[in-house]
Amino acid sequence: MATFHDQVIAILPKLRVQALSLTRNRASAEDLVQDAVCNALAAQDSFIPGTNFSAWMHRILRNRFISDLRKRRDTTDIDDVPSSSFASNPTHEDSLALKDLSLALSRLPADQREALVMVVVQGMSYEALAESTGCAVGTAKSRVFRARRQLEAWMTGDLPANDKLRSKVTALRAALEERRKAGQSGDDLLNLG
Repeated sequence: MATFHDQVIAILPKLRVQALSLTRNRASAEDLVQDAVCNALAAQDSFIPGTNFSAWMHRILRNRFISDLRKRRDTTDIDDVPSSSFASNPTHEDSLALKDLSLALSRLPADQREALVMVVVQGMSYEALAESTGCAVGTAKSRVFRARRQLEAWMTGDLPANDKLRSKVTALRAALEERRKAGQSGDDLLNLG
């Protein structure tokens, strides 16, 4: 059985994804993850072994996010606030992250991309997705799960657990690096045209 610290380390990539979706800013997301891990370590004695560690950590992160929002909340009449303060310009880092996400989405198989967009972006239920695509509910759930898992792997740079696939990914990365050093495009290796 993994130790508490091993479980914390193993869940960090998933916490980063959740934090980024909450904060929409990479630096803020990293701060949020760090604060959540500190909270978890401080509350380590309250965790009951054998229960869902992942859910416990995600709840800590979410609660920390909400708590931070409440602390920063200003009390002023909304009519007195200029409308420009309701929006913030994206940072260069955020723009790059969105570009990476867009590229990763385009690399997903069409059925997985469609399922992910319909469920995550449009808020469609799995049942409605299954009905609209003519597949079983289990297939719809599986498509969304695989799409999320693949996007997470691409966005965090993780290699697949499958040994055969991992060796292919490693070889592809090496080939791309060789082409980059030679000043050549690797788009054909990624089937990007």
